[in-house]
Order: sequence, then structure tokens, then C-alpha cells
Amino acid sequence: MNQTTSLYGRSLWLRVTLAITLWSIGVHIRAAESTPLRAGMIGLDTSHVPAFAKIFNNSKATGDVAGIKVVAGYPGGTDIPASRDRVKGFSEQLRGMGIEIVATIPELLDKVDVVLLESVDGRIHLQEATPVIQAGKPLFIDKPAAGSLADAIAIYELARKQNVPCFSSSSLRFAPGIQELLKNAKLGTIAGAVTWGSCTYQEGTPDMFFYGIHGIEPLYALMGTGCETVTRIQTKDTDVVSGVWKDGRVGTYRGIRRNKADFGAVAFGSKGIVLAGREGGYEELCLEIGRFFKTRKVPVQPEETIEIFAFMEAADESKRLGGAPVSLAGVLAKAKVEAAAKMEK
Repeated sequence: MNQTTSLYGRSLWLRVTLAITLWSIGVHIRAAESTPLRAGMIGLDTSHVPAFAKIFNNSKATGDVAGIKVVAGYPGGTDIPASRDRVKGFSEQLRGMGIEIVATIPELLDKVDVVLLESVDGRIHLQEATPVIQAGKPLFIDKPAAGSLADAIAIYELARKQNVPCFSSSSLRFAPGIQELLKNAKLGTIAGAVTWGSCTYQEGTPDMFFYGIHGIEPLYALMGTGCETVTRIQTKDTDVVSGVWKDGRVGTYRGIRRNKADFGAVAFGSKGIVLAGREGGYEELCLEIGRFFKTRKVPVQPEETIEIFAFMEAADESKRLGGAPVSLAGVLAKAKVEAAAKMEK
């Protein structure tokens, strides 16, 4: 065999080897891409559970919702009527969709890659989130993130220490109407905003945590962080909670318990005043959750969620003080001490 033939043979062997290697890598990449992320649900006592499962498990799902499948659920639940009276029914709905129902959170964690914490009672969110974070599973927490500001701080601090991505949000933050306001050139710079919607309470948590958050979350989407003081007026049928931001802007939430209580928002800008359009559904939130699970990048920063909870707890404090302004800094300082004590246990 001459030198030219030998060189040709080695070159051919290298090309074939490279081609096989690249083909093998491509096969493994495609296999990884075609294998869905296994999602688990904790707390099967809210209508969000079957709604979200149907969106993620839809065989025709596209985009960021595709490639994620809810495979297991842990019923959980507490003694409040909103949980106690619904957990069995929603658990059976998931079972009917072919989703395995398990007896414990550790059992669920063995079967899944990512977790949606759905429990309607925010008071147990810290308890339920802790093993998920310790297991290193990316975690979405449905509203409210926790049953108190101190619990919310503890959850996010634990997630930070464990380097586990975690976020929480109301679906209304991502409503098309709110997102369109943020992009509306006719507004100019947003100088203030008012949001409104249904505002029922849940015993055991601050008044705004259960349903008021659906209006306060989009208020923060429009205003951003930086609120310094909160005042609240409460009557039998209405709450009005106003915050003053550090730059002098004012944002207000109107909670409605009687008469028509559709969600709505209006933004006051440097160039115009614009009413929000479409409300949307759960699809927009599920798209954000799906993108989060795939990228591990949170769409809402922990600092913003913690400030939202400080805003809501300050609203309760203002009510106790007869409508006097309450500093978020003071509320936060107290809650951080409580959170540190919880984390030491």
C-alpha cells in the first residue's frame, strides 16, 4: 500500500468516525428533546389543578407548554372548606386523566423533574415547598406564594441557599390586557395605575392573599417595585388599597365583594390614559411556567413577589390602624426576623 492510499484510508476512517459520532450526538439530543419533563402537582384542592393538567398534557400542545407532562399528584389539603370540600373531587379528575395519585410528597418527588405547588391554603406552602427545594426540583408556587410574608421570605431564602429556581404569580400578571399596556407606546412612561376585581377573604391569612392578589399582582406588573407606604379603606363591600412609590407615583387596587366584580385595570401615562383590554385565561401563565421549567429562569423576581406580600400585609396593618399609612420597610423588617426564626427550626 503506497503512502497516498494509506493517507486516504486514514482520512476516510476519520470522516466516517466523525459522521457516526455526530449522528450519535444528534440521536441523543433528539431523544432528550422528545422526552417530556415529568411534572408533579402538590395540593389537589383547586380548580387550577385540572385546568393546568389539561393544558400541559394536551397532545397538541405547542411552544413552551409542549414537552411537559403532569405524571403525578399529591392530594394534600387542609381543614378550610375551600380545600376540604374539593380535594377528593379534583384528585379523582386527575386520576381520570391517567395521572398517578401518590400518598406522600417524597413519593411524588421520586417520580418527577419539576413541581407545581397548587395547595389553595397558603398557610402550608412553606411546609410543602421545603422538601421540594431540598430535593433540588424547580418549583412553581401558585397564588398565594405563602400564608404570610415571613413564610414567603423563608421559602425564597431557602431556594436561594439551595440554588433552586422558584417563582410564584397570579395568572392575571400575564393577562393579554396587562401585557399590552406594558407595550403601549401611547401611554409613554407609566405614572400610576388602578386595578380592580373580586376580593373575597380566606380565614387564617391576610385579607388580600386569597383573591386580592389577582388585582395586586398586575398592579405591580404595571408599576414595578419601589412602593414605600400603603393605606387602606375598608367597608363591608369594598377595599381600596393605595400605595405611594418612592418616585411619588401612586398605584391603587379596588377590591369588590358585591355587585359586578370583573377584573380590570387602567394605566396613567406621561402621554395618555389607557384601559386594559383582554383578560385572558390560564394559558398565558402556563406558557410562563413551561418556559421557566425548561430554562430555569424565573419570570418574576423573588424581590418583587416579597414586596407584593409586604404590600398586602401592610394593607392589613393599615386597616388595624384605622386607615393610617404603613411603611413597607417596617413590615419587611419584622417579617425578616420571623422568617429567620422559622428557618432555624
